[in-house]
Amino acid sequence: MKTRLLYLWESLNSSFWFLPLFIILLSIGAAAGLVYLDTIEFYTLSGRLSYLMGGGYESARSVLSVIAGAMLGVAGTVFSITLVALTLASSQFGARLLRNFMYDRLNQVVLGVYVATFLYCIIVLRTVKSSNEVEFVPNLSVLFALLLAVGSIFLLIVFIHHISVSIQADHVIADVDEKLGKSLKKLYPEELGEEDPNKDHKELWNTLKGKFTEKTTVSRDYKGYLQAVDNGGLMELAKEYDFLLEIRFRPGEFLVADMEIASVYSKNDIDEKVMKKLYSAFILGKVRTPTQDAEFAIHQLVEIAARALSPGINDPYTAITCIDKLCASMCYLTKAHFPSAYRYDDEQLRIVAKPVDFAGMMDAAFNQIRQFGKGSPAVLIRLMEVLVIINGFARGKAQKDTVLRHAQMVLNTAEEAFTEMNDLGDMKERYKSIQKV
Repeated sequence: MKTRLLYLWESLNSSFWFLPLFIILLSIGAAAGLVYLDTIEFYTLSGRLSYLMGGGYESARSVLSVIAGAMLGVAGTVFSITLVALTLASSQFGARLLRNFMYDRLNQVVLGVYVATFLYCIIVLRTVKSSNEVEFVPNLSVLFALLLAVGSIFLLIVFIHHISVSIQADHVIADVDEKLGKSLKKLYPEELGEEDPNKDHKELWNTLKGKFTEKTTVSRDYKGYLQAVDNGGLMELAKEYDFLLEIRFRPGEFLVADMEIASVYSKNDIDEKVMKKLYSAFILGKVRTPTQDAEFAIHQLVEIAARALSPGINDPYTAITCIDKLCASMCYLTKAHFPSAYRYDDEQLRIVAKPVDFAGMMDAAFNQIRQFGKGSPAVLIRLMEVLVIINGFARGKAQKDTVLRHAQMVLNTAEEAFTEMNDLGDMKERYKSIQKV
C-alpha cells in the first residue's frame, strides 16, 4: 500500500496539471479571503502610496478588467512558447525527452500563475458594486491584483530566459544526468529482505519449493510496462500466509496480457482475497516511469547520444557529453549495493526477484552508443577512455570482467570500422591499460 501511495503521489507531483491546479485553487481562496477582509474593514494607504489604493468602483473595475484580459493573453503566449520548445526538443532530442519539459517546475508555475491571476481578477471584479444604496470597492483585493500583475511580468522574463536555456543540449543532458543520479541513489540499496552470504541460495530455494505442493500463477489481463512493485507488501504477504514468491520481471520490462508475472508456491490454495493483494502489488502502465526503473534515465541519455550520432545530425560532441555523464553514474554503481535476487525475512527465504545488476546497467548504458558510434572514431576512443576510468573504480572480479567485456567489444568495433591506423593504435593502447589491471 505504501508503494502504491508513493507511486500515486509521484505521478501527481510530476504531472503537468497538478501544480497549476493547486495554484488556481489558492487564487480562489485568496480572492475569497481578501474580499472578506475588505468587507469587515476599509483599507487605505497614506501619502504617495495612496495612489495604489485610490479611486472608486469604476477605477477598480477598469484595473481588474485590464489585468484579467492581459493575463489571459500572456497565458496564450506562454502556451505558444512552450509548444515551440517542445517541438524543438522532440525533433532534436527525441519524443521521450518531452516528459522532462512537461514536468519542469517553472513551466508549471508560470502556467498556474497566469491562469490563477486571471481567475482571481474575475472573482474580485464580480464583487465590485455601486448602486444607490451600497457601494463596495475591495481596495485590498485590487492592490493584491496589482502586485500579482507586476510579479507576473517579472515571471514572464524569467520564463523566457528559462526556455531559451532549457533547450540547449548541454542543459538537457545535465538535467537528465541529475535525475539519473537521484534515481540511482534512491533505488540502491533497495530494501526487500536481506541476503545471507553464507548460504547456497539456489539450492535452498529448490529445497523450499519442494515442500510446497501448490503453484499459483500471478498474471494480469493487461499489456504494458511494469512500473513499480510493492516490495514491502509482498514480503508481508509471503510471511503472513506462509508462501514463496518468484518474481519473473522487474520494473521497466514490457508485459503481454496474461503473461506470468510471478509464481506463488504454497501448501494450500491461494484464496481470492490474497490474489487481489498480489495483483495490486504489481503496478502496470502504458509507459515506462522512473519510479523504480533505474534504466529509465540511462535510456534517455542513450537516446540523446544515438540521435546525435545519426547521419542527419552527426554531432559527436553531444554523444561524448552523454558518455561522460554515463561514466559518472557507472562509477557510482561500482560502489553501490545491488539487491540480491534472494530475499529473506526474519526467518527464511521468501522471495526470489529479478534485480538489476552492474552488468545489466553497463549494457544499457554503452551497447547502443557503441553500435551507433561505429562510424565515429572520436566517440569510440572516448568510450574506451571512459571504460578505463570505470575499470579504475570497479571492485571485484565480476565488475572487472564486465568492463573488460565492453572494452573488447569496443575494440572489435574499432578494428572493423577504423580506416586510420593511428586511431586504431590509440584505441589498442587504451585497451591494454584495462588488460593490465
